[in-house]
Amino acid sequence: MLVVVALCALTLSAKPPIGSDDKADVITVFLTGNELGALKPCGCSGGQLGGLDRRSAVFNSVPRKKRLIVDTGMFIETESEQDLIKFNIIIQALGMLDYDLVNLTEKDIEIGKNLGLLGSIGSIFNIISAYRVADVNVPTKFTKRFCLGKEIITVTVAALDTKSEPIERVGQLFPFDIRSDLRSVDILILNTRETSAIDKIAKMGIVDCLIIPSASDEPDVVSSPSLCGNTDPNTKPLVFTVGRFGRYIARLQIGITEGKLNFSFSTIPVIENLPKEESLVELYRVYQQLVKEADLLHKYPRFTLPGGLEYAGSESCKSCHEYEYGIWSQEPHANAYARLESVGSQFDPECVICHVVGMKYESGFVSDEQTSHLKNVGCENCHGPGSEHNVTLGKAKTTEPKSTCLDCHTPETSGEYAGNERLYLEKIIHWVEPNLPANVK
Repeated sequence: MLVVVALCALTLSAKPPIGSDDKADVITVFLTGNELGALKPCGCSGGQLGGLDRRSAVFNSVPRKKRLIVDTGMFIETESEQDLIKFNIIIQALGMLDYDLVNLTEKDIEIGKNLGLLGSIGSIFNIISAYRVADVNVPTKFTKRFCLGKEIITVTVAALDTKSEPIERVGQLFPFDIRSDLRSVDILILNTRETSAIDKIAKMGIVDCLIIPSASDEPDVVSSPSLCGNTDPNTKPLVFTVGRFGRYIARLQIGITEGKLNFSFSTIPVIENLPKEESLVELYRVYQQLVKEADLLHKYPRFTLPGGLEYAGSESCKSCHEYEYGIWSQEPHANAYARLESVGSQFDPECVICHVVGMKYESGFVSDEQTSHLKNVGCENCHGPGSEHNVTLGKAKTTEPKSTCLDCHTPETSGEYAGNERLYLEKIIHWVEPNLPANVK
Protein backbone atom coordinates (compact mmCIF):
# COMPACT_ATOMS: atom_id res chain seq x y z
CA MET A 1 0.00 0.00 0.00
CA LEU A 2 1.30 3.41 -0.89
CA VAL A 3 1.09 5.99 1.84
CA VAL A 4 -1.33 8.07 -0.19
CA VAL A 5 -1.49 10.86 2.32
CA ALA A 6 1.99 11.89 1.18
CA LEU A 7 0.93 12.10 -2.44
CA CYS A 8 -2.35 14.01 -2.33
CA ALA A 9 -2.95 17.32 -4.02
CA LEU A 10 -5.97 18.90 -2.33
CA THR A 11 -8.38 21.26 -4.03
CA LEU A 12 -11.45 22.78 -2.40
CA SER A 13 -14.51 24.25 -4.05
CA ALA A 14 -17.84 25.56 -2.82
CA LYS A 15 -21.22 24.45 -4.12
CA PRO A 16 -20.43 23.46 -7.73
CA PRO A 17 -23.30 22.49 -10.03
CA ILE A 18 -24.42 18.90 -9.70
CA GLY A 19 -22.53 16.74 -12.14
CA SER A 20 -19.91 19.42 -12.90
CA ASP A 21 -17.10 16.84 -12.79
CA ASP A 22 -19.09 13.73 -13.64
CA LYS A 23 -17.34 13.12 -16.96
CA ALA A 24 -13.90 13.07 -15.37
CA ASP A 25 -12.38 9.72 -14.44
CA VAL A 26 -12.84 10.09 -10.70
CA ILE A 27 -14.22 8.19 -7.76
CA THR A 28 -16.97 10.14 -5.99
CA VAL A 29 -17.68 9.63 -2.31
CA PHE A 30 -20.99 11.18 -1.26
CA LEU A 31 -21.25 11.78 2.50
CA THR A 32 -24.21 12.68 4.68
CA GLY A 33 -25.03 12.34 8.38
CA ASN A 34 -26.62 13.93 11.41
CA GLU A 35 -30.15 13.74 9.99
CA LEU A 36 -31.37 14.38 13.55
CA GLY A 37 -34.91 13.52 12.48
CA ALA A 38 -35.05 15.91 9.51
CA LEU A 39 -36.94 13.87 6.92
CA LYS A 40 -37.77 16.86 4.72
CA PRO A 41 -38.10 20.66 4.95
CA CYS A 42 -41.37 21.81 6.48
CA GLY A 43 -42.24 23.67 3.28
CA CYS A 44 -43.63 26.75 5.01
CA SER A 45 -41.39 29.06 3.01
CA GLY A 46 -39.37 28.98 -0.17
CA GLY A 47 -35.69 28.28 -0.45
CA GLN A 48 -35.55 25.53 2.16
CA LEU A 49 -32.81 22.96 1.75
CA GLY A 50 -32.93 19.23 2.41
CA GLY A 51 -35.25 16.29 1.97
CA LEU A 52 -34.45 12.58 1.78
CA ASP A 53 -36.59 12.38 -1.36
CA ARG A 54 -34.28 14.81 -3.22
CA ARG A 55 -30.97 13.04 -2.57
CA SER A 56 -31.26 10.50 -5.36
CA ALA A 57 -31.02 13.29 -7.94
CA VAL A 58 -27.53 14.02 -6.61
CA PHE A 59 -26.41 10.43 -6.14
CA ASN A 60 -27.63 9.28 -9.55
CA SER A 61 -25.51 11.93 -11.29
CA VAL A 62 -22.62 9.48 -10.83
CA PRO A 63 -22.59 5.87 -12.13
CA ARG A 64 -22.76 3.22 -9.39
CA LYS A 65 -19.36 1.80 -10.28
CA LYS A 66 -17.73 5.18 -9.69
CA ARG A 67 -19.43 6.17 -6.43
CA LEU A 68 -19.52 5.36 -2.73
CA ILE A 69 -22.44 6.65 -0.65
CA VAL A 70 -21.79 6.93 3.08
CA ASP A 71 -23.87 8.16 6.01
CA THR A 72 -21.99 8.94 9.22
CA GLY A 73 -25.00 8.29 11.48
CA MET A 74 -26.95 10.09 14.22
CA PHE A 75 -30.41 9.46 12.82
CA ILE A 76 -32.53 11.19 15.46
CA GLU A 77 -32.09 13.77 18.20
CA THR A 78 -34.29 12.44 21.02
CA GLU A 79 -36.03 9.22 21.99
CA SER A 80 -39.53 10.65 21.82
CA GLU A 81 -42.24 8.51 20.25
CA GLN A 82 -42.18 10.65 17.14
CA ASP A 83 -38.40 10.41 16.75
CA LEU A 84 -38.54 6.64 17.16
CA ILE A 85 -40.96 6.52 14.24
CA LYS A 86 -38.48 8.63 12.28
CA PHE A 87 -35.64 6.25 13.17
CA ASN A 88 -37.34 3.41 11.34
CA ILE A 89 -38.28 5.64 8.39
CA ILE A 90 -34.70 6.91 7.98
CA ILE A 91 -33.35 3.36 7.92
CA GLN A 92 -35.80 2.47 5.16
CA ALA A 93 -34.97 5.65 3.26
CA LEU A 94 -31.20 5.06 3.32
CA GLY A 95 -31.80 1.57 1.99
CA MET A 96 -34.01 2.88 -0.81
CA LEU A 97 -31.35 5.48 -1.64
CA ASP A 98 -28.84 2.65 -2.18
CA TYR A 99 -26.36 3.70 0.49
CA ASP A 100 -23.22 1.58 0.43
CA LEU A 101 -22.34 2.19 4.06
CA VAL A 102 -23.87 3.59 7.23
CA ASN A 103 -21.88 4.32 10.38
CA LEU A 104 -23.92 3.76 13.54
CA THR A 105 -23.17 6.14 16.39
CA GLU A 106 -23.48 5.11 20.01
CA LYS A 107 -26.99 6.56 20.12
CA ASP A 108 -27.98 4.77 16.90
CA ILE A 109 -26.69 1.49 18.34
CA GLU A 110 -28.58 1.97 21.59
CA ILE A 111 -31.88 2.87 19.92
CA GLY A 112 -31.54 0.18 17.29
CA LYS A 113 -30.95 -2.42 20.01
CA ASN A 114 -33.93 -1.21 22.08
CA LEU A 115 -36.18 -1.38 19.03
CA GLY A 116 -34.88 -4.83 18.08
CA LEU A 117 -33.65 -3.55 14.72
CA LEU A 118 -29.89 -4.09 14.90
CA GLY A 119 -30.03 -7.54 13.43
CA SER A 120 -32.01 -6.40 10.39
CA ILE A 121 -30.25 -3.10 9.70
CA GLY A 122 -27.18 -4.90 8.40
CA SER A 123 -29.29 -6.67 5.78
CA ILE A 124 -30.41 -3.33 4.32
CA PHE A 125 -26.96 -1.77 3.85
CA ASN A 126 -23.42 -2.31 5.08
CA ILE A 127 -22.85 -0.95 8.58
CA ILE A 128 -19.85 -0.09 10.71
CA SER A 129 -19.58 1.25 14.23
CA ALA A 130 -16.93 2.12 16.77
CA TYR A 131 -19.26 0.82 19.49
CA ARG A 132 -19.61 -2.79 20.53
CA VAL A 133 -22.91 -4.48 21.26
CA ALA A 134 -23.38 -7.85 22.92
CA ASP A 135 -24.65 -10.57 20.57
CA VAL A 136 -24.38 -8.28 17.52
CA ASN A 137 -21.30 -8.35 15.32
CA VAL A 138 -20.88 -4.86 13.89
CA PRO A 139 -17.62 -4.36 11.95
CA THR A 140 -15.47 -1.27 12.47
CA LYS A 141 -14.52 -0.75 8.85
CA PHE A 142 -15.67 -1.23 5.26
CA THR A 143 -13.69 -1.40 2.02
CA LYS A 144 -14.76 -1.00 -1.58
CA ARG A 145 -12.58 -1.31 -4.68
CA PHE A 146 -12.72 0.87 -7.76
CA CYS A 147 -11.04 0.96 -11.14
CA LEU A 148 -9.58 4.36 -11.87
CA GLY A 149 -7.96 4.38 -15.26
CA LYS A 150 -5.53 1.46 -15.13
CA GLU A 151 -5.26 1.64 -11.35
CA ILE A 152 -7.14 -0.30 -8.67
CA ILE A 153 -8.10 1.98 -5.78
CA THR A 154 -9.42 0.69 -2.45
CA VAL A 155 -11.44 3.11 -0.35
CA THR A 156 -11.66 2.10 3.31
CA VAL A 157 -13.96 3.80 5.77
CA ALA A 158 -13.53 3.08 9.48
CA ALA A 159 -14.88 4.43 12.77
CA LEU A 160 -13.04 5.17 16.01
CA ASP A 161 -14.32 6.04 19.49
CA THR A 162 -11.54 7.90 21.28
CA LYS A 163 -13.26 7.40 24.63
CA SER A 164 -12.91 3.64 24.57
CA GLU A 165 -10.04 3.08 22.10
CA PRO A 166 -6.50 4.50 22.01
CA ILE A 167 -5.48 6.64 19.04
CA GLU A 168 -2.95 3.93 18.14
CA ARG A 169 -5.91 1.79 17.10
CA VAL A 170 -5.83 3.71 13.79
CA GLY A 171 -2.85 1.62 12.70
CA GLN A 172 -4.93 -1.55 13.13
CA LEU A 173 -7.89 -0.13 11.25
CA PHE A 174 -5.74 0.72 8.23
CA PRO A 175 -2.96 -1.91 8.10
CA PHE A 176 -0.11 -1.52 5.63
CA ASP A 177 -0.55 -3.55 2.42
CA ILE A 178 2.64 -4.46 0.54
CA ARG A 179 0.80 -5.23 -2.73
CA SER A 180 2.12 -2.91 -5.40
CA ASP A 181 -0.99 -3.08 -7.60
CA LEU A 182 -3.22 -1.40 -5.02
CA ARG A 183 -3.54 2.17 -3.89
CA SER A 184 -5.71 3.03 -0.92
CA VAL A 185 -7.67 5.95 0.39
CA ASP A 186 -8.24 5.73 4.14
CA ILE A 187 -11.19 7.64 5.63
CA LEU A 188 -11.74 7.75 9.39
CA ILE A 189 -14.97 8.77 11.14
CA LEU A 190 -14.03 10.21 14.52
CA ASN A 191 -16.36 10.94 17.43
CA THR A 192 -14.56 14.05 18.69
CA ARG A 193 -13.49 17.50 17.55
CA GLU A 194 -10.64 17.68 20.06
CA THR A 195 -7.59 19.21 18.44
CA SER A 196 -5.21 16.98 20.37
CA ALA A 197 -6.81 13.82 18.99
CA ILE A 198 -6.89 15.18 15.43
CA ASP A 199 -3.28 16.31 15.72
CA LYS A 200 -2.12 12.92 16.99
CA ILE A 201 -3.89 11.06 14.17
CA ALA A 202 -2.48 13.47 11.60
CA LYS A 203 1.08 12.87 12.81
CA MET A 204 0.66 9.15 12.24
CA GLY A 205 0.58 9.78 8.48
CA ILE A 206 -1.97 7.04 7.84
CA VAL A 207 -5.37 8.68 7.38
CA ASP A 208 -6.16 10.59 4.20
CA CYS A 209 -9.50 12.03 5.27
CA LEU A 210 -10.79 12.59 8.78
CA ILE A 211 -14.50 13.18 9.39
CA ILE A 212 -15.32 14.86 12.69
CA PRO A 213 -18.66 15.84 14.33
CA SER A 214 -20.48 18.74 12.69
CA ALA A 215 -20.86 22.11 14.36
CA SER A 216 -23.05 23.65 11.64
CA ASP A 217 -25.61 22.65 9.03
CA GLU A 218 -23.26 22.99 6.07
CA PRO A 219 -20.30 20.65 5.53
CA ASP A 220 -17.09 22.39 6.47
CA VAL A 221 -13.39 21.92 5.81
CA VAL A 222 -11.95 22.24 9.29
CA SER A 223 -8.36 21.80 8.21
CA SER A 224 -6.53 21.40 4.95
CA PRO A 225 -3.39 19.24 4.94
CA SER A 226 -1.15 21.85 6.62
CA LEU A 227 -2.11 20.69 10.13
CA CYS A 228 0.50 20.75 12.91
CA GLY A 229 2.54 23.51 11.31
CA ASN A 230 3.89 21.31 8.53
CA THR A 231 4.61 23.48 5.50
CA ASP A 232 4.19 20.62 3.02
CA PRO A 233 0.48 20.73 2.05
CA ASN A 234 0.51 17.08 0.97
CA THR A 235 1.46 15.34 4.19
CA LYS A 236 -1.59 15.64 6.45
CA PRO A 237 -5.23 14.57 6.19
CA LEU A 238 -8.16 16.57 4.98
CA VAL A 239 -10.35 17.18 8.05
CA PHE A 240 -13.99 17.97 7.37
CA THR A 241 -17.58 17.64 8.58
CA VAL A 242 -20.67 16.44 6.68
CA GLY A 243 -23.19 18.97 8.03
CA ARG A 244 -26.56 18.46 9.71
CA PHE A 245 -30.24 17.94 8.89
CA GLY A 246 -29.51 16.73 5.34
CA ARG A 247 -29.43 20.23 3.88
CA TYR A 248 -26.19 19.57 2.06
CA ILE A 249 -24.35 16.57 0.68
CA ALA A 250 -20.58 16.49 1.04
CA ARG A 251 -18.75 15.32 -2.07
CA LEU A 252 -15.22 13.97 -2.01
CA GLN A 253 -13.78 13.22 -5.45
CA ILE A 254 -10.65 11.12 -5.87
CA GLY A 255 -8.63 11.27 -9.07
CA ILE A 256 -5.14 10.65 -10.39
CA THR A 257 -3.00 13.42 -11.84
CA GLU A 258 0.51 12.72 -13.07
CA GLY A 259 0.55 9.46 -11.19
CA LYS A 260 -0.53 11.02 -7.90
CA LEU A 261 -3.85 10.72 -6.11
CA ASN A 262 -5.66 14.01 -5.63
CA PHE A 263 -8.76 14.97 -3.66
CA SER A 264 -11.42 17.53 -4.46
CA PHE A 265 -13.95 18.41 -1.74
CA SER A 266 -17.18 20.31 -2.36
CA THR A 267 -20.65 20.79 -0.88
CA ILE A 268 -23.87 20.26 -2.78
CA PRO A 269 -26.98 22.04 -1.46
CA VAL A 270 -30.10 19.89 -1.59
CA ILE A 271 -32.21 22.59 -3.23
CA GLU A 272 -35.97 22.59 -3.59
CA ASN A 273 -36.08 22.29 -7.38
CA LEU A 274 -34.27 18.94 -7.42
CA PRO A 275 -36.57 16.20 -8.72
CA LYS A 276 -38.06 14.01 -5.99
CA GLU A 277 -37.92 10.25 -5.90
CA GLU A 278 -41.55 9.14 -5.84
CA SER A 279 -40.89 6.05 -3.73
CA LEU A 280 -39.45 8.28 -1.01
CA VAL A 281 -42.34 10.71 -1.33
CA GLU A 282 -44.60 7.74 -0.66
CA LEU A 283 -42.44 6.71 2.30
CA TYR A 284 -43.03 10.16 3.82
CA ARG A 285 -46.77 9.62 3.42
CA VAL A 286 -46.33 6.38 5.36
CA TYR A 287 -44.59 8.41 8.07
CA GLN A 288 -47.48 10.86 8.20
CA GLN A 289 -49.92 7.98 8.56
CA LEU A 290 -47.88 6.46 11.38
CA VAL A 291 -47.84 9.80 13.19
CA LYS A 292 -51.61 10.05 12.79
CA GLU A 293 -52.16 6.51 14.08
CA ALA A 294 -49.91 7.20 17.07
CA ASP A 295 -52.25 10.09 17.99
CA LEU A 296 -49.31 12.29 18.93
CA LEU A 297 -51.38 15.48 19.06
CA HIS A 298 -53.36 14.20 22.03
CA LYS A 299 -50.18 12.97 23.73
CA TYR A 300 -48.39 16.28 23.37
CA PRO A 301 -47.23 17.57 26.81
CA ARG A 302 -49.10 20.68 27.91
CA PHE A 303 -48.54 23.24 30.65
CA THR A 304 -51.13 24.93 32.86
CA LEU A 305 -51.83 28.57 32.04
CA PRO A 306 -51.25 31.04 34.90
CA GLY A 307 -54.15 32.46 36.89
CA GLY A 308 -56.75 30.08 35.51
CA LEU A 309 -56.61 31.71 32.08
CA GLU A 310 -57.96 29.92 29.04
CA TYR A 311 -57.79 30.34 25.28
CA ALA A 312 -61.03 31.54 23.76
CA GLY A 313 -60.31 31.63 20.04
CA SER A 314 -60.14 34.51 17.56
CA GLU A 315 -63.89 34.46 16.90
CA SER A 316 -64.47 35.68 20.47
CA CYS A 317 -62.54 38.87 19.67
CA LYS A 318 -64.69 39.82 16.70
CA SER A 319 -67.46 41.73 18.51
CA CYS A 320 -65.09 44.30 20.02
CA HIS A 321 -62.36 44.25 17.36
CA GLU A 322 -64.41 43.92 14.20
CA TYR A 323 -62.04 45.91 11.98
CA GLU A 324 -58.94 44.05 13.14
CA TYR A 325 -60.70 40.69 12.87
CA GLY A 326 -61.88 41.46 9.33
CA ILE A 327 -58.40 42.30 8.10
CA TRP A 328 -56.78 39.37 9.95
CA SER A 329 -59.23 36.91 8.41
CA GLN A 330 -57.86 37.77 4.96
CA GLU A 331 -54.21 37.36 5.92
CA PRO A 332 -51.84 34.32 5.78
CA HIS A 333 -52.07 33.61 9.51
CA ALA A 334 -55.81 33.09 9.28
CA ASN A 335 -55.28 30.26 6.79
CA ALA A 336 -52.24 28.65 8.41
CA TYR A 337 -54.02 25.40 9.30
CA ALA A 338 -55.30 24.90 5.76
CA ARG A 339 -51.67 24.98 4.62
CA LEU A 340 -51.00 21.97 6.85
CA GLU A 341 -54.00 20.09 5.52
CA SER A 342 -52.90 20.67 1.92
CA VAL A 343 -49.69 18.70 2.54
CA GLY A 344 -51.10 16.15 4.99
CA SER A 345 -49.22 17.42 8.05
CA GLN A 346 -52.21 18.31 10.22
CA PHE A 347 -51.49 15.38 12.58
CA ASP A 348 -47.79 16.13 13.04
CA PRO A 349 -47.22 18.07 16.28
CA GLU A 350 -43.87 19.38 15.05
CA CYS A 351 -45.76 21.18 12.29
CA VAL A 352 -49.08 21.89 13.96
CA ILE A 353 -47.63 23.85 16.88
CA CYS A 354 -46.87 26.87 14.67
CA HIS A 355 -50.20 26.79 12.84
CA VAL A 356 -52.63 26.91 15.77
CA VAL A 357 -53.29 28.68 19.07
CA GLY A 358 -51.76 27.58 22.37
CA MET A 359 -50.85 23.96 21.67
CA LYS A 360 -48.24 24.02 24.45
CA TYR A 361 -50.88 24.76 27.08
CA GLU A 362 -54.03 23.32 28.58
CA SER A 363 -57.14 24.78 26.91
CA GLY A 364 -55.00 25.24 23.77
CA PHE A 365 -55.36 23.44 20.46
CA VAL A 366 -55.67 19.64 20.62
CA SER A 367 -57.25 18.60 17.34
CA ASP A 368 -59.57 19.84 14.62
CA GLU A 369 -62.40 17.76 16.12
CA GLN A 370 -61.99 18.99 19.71
CA THR A 371 -60.74 22.56 19.32
CA SER A 372 -61.54 23.79 15.83
CA HIS A 373 -61.95 27.34 17.19
CA LEU A 374 -58.21 27.40 17.88
CA LYS A 375 -57.07 26.53 14.36
CA ASN A 376 -54.78 28.99 12.57
CA VAL A 377 -52.43 31.61 13.97
CA GLY A 378 -54.91 33.80 15.81
CA CYS A 379 -55.20 36.79 18.12
CA GLU A 380 -54.08 34.92 21.22
CA ASN A 381 -50.80 33.77 19.70
CA CYS A 382 -49.46 37.31 19.88
CA HIS A 383 -51.70 38.89 22.52
CA GLY A 384 -51.99 36.05 25.04
CA PRO A 385 -54.99 34.00 26.29
CA GLY A 386 -58.18 36.05 26.14
CA SER A 387 -60.63 34.51 28.62
CA GLU A 388 -60.25 37.17 31.32
CA HIS A 389 -60.01 39.97 28.77
CA ASN A 390 -63.32 38.88 27.24
CA VAL A 391 -65.15 38.43 30.56
CA THR A 392 -64.21 41.92 31.72
CA LEU A 393 -65.03 43.43 28.30
CA GLY A 394 -61.47 44.51 27.83
CA LYS A 395 -60.77 45.94 31.27
CA ALA A 396 -58.34 43.13 32.05
CA LYS A 397 -55.39 43.26 29.72
CA THR A 398 -54.20 40.10 28.02
CA THR A 399 -51.09 38.64 29.62
CA GLU A 400 -48.40 36.08 29.02
CA PRO A 401 -47.78 33.64 27.50
CA LYS A 402 -47.40 35.55 24.25
CA SER A 403 -45.56 34.41 21.16
CA THR A 404 -43.14 36.41 19.07
CA CYS A 405 -42.49 36.10 15.35
CA LEU A 406 -39.18 34.37 16.02
CA ASP A 407 -40.87 31.53 17.90
CA CYS A 408 -41.97 30.10 14.57
CA HIS A 409 -40.07 32.04 11.92
CA THR A 410 -36.83 30.23 12.64
CA PRO A 411 -33.99 29.57 10.17
CA GLU A 412 -35.21 25.97 9.94
CA THR A 413 -38.84 26.74 9.11
CA SER A 414 -38.67 30.21 7.59
CA GLY A 415 -35.26 30.73 6.08
CA GLU A 416 -36.28 33.88 4.21
CA TYR A 417 -37.53 35.68 7.33
CA ALA A 418 -34.20 36.98 8.64
CA GLY A 419 -33.44 40.26 6.91
CA ASN A 420 -36.98 40.57 5.55
CA GLU A 421 -38.85 41.19 8.81
CA ARG A 422 -40.55 44.34 7.55
CA LEU A 423 -41.85 42.61 4.42
CA TYR A 424 -43.31 39.81 6.54
CA LEU A 425 -44.89 42.30 8.94
CA GLU A 426 -46.59 44.13 6.09
CA LYS A 427 -48.41 40.90 5.20
CA ILE A 428 -50.16 40.77 8.58
CA ILE A 429 -50.90 44.42 9.43
CA HIS A 430 -54.48 44.27 10.70
CA TRP A 431 -54.54 47.33 12.93
CA VAL A 432 -55.07 51.05 12.37
CA GLU A 433 -51.74 52.84 12.68
CA PRO A 434 -52.07 54.95 15.86
CA ASN A 435 -49.72 57.69 14.73
CA LEU A 436 -51.80 58.88 11.79
CA PRO A 437 -53.39 62.33 12.41
CA ALA A 438 -56.81 61.09 11.29
CA ASN A 439 -56.77 58.43 14.02
CA VAL A 440 -56.10 60.80 16.90
CA LYS A 441 -59.25 61.12 19.04
